[in-house]
Amino acid sequence: MANMDEDRPRRAVSHEIGQDLSMLSVEELTGRVALLRAEIERIEQAVAKKRASRDAAASIFKS
Repeated sequence: MANMDEDRPRRAVSHEIGQDLSMLSVEELTGRVALLRAEIERIEQAVAKKRASRDAAASIFKS
């Protein structure tokens, strides 16, 4: 018979800034680090894209 926990939908891993970390396992903490690193990369890509757009617009108006 299948374990009842396997039938439940898994919660999406998320992290709240300032969250109490004392009850998380090493594996959970490692997962949070990976999640946050991926989010930092996503944000840095968005910043780079916006800077490129801003710089392109600025170069048009300086001409």
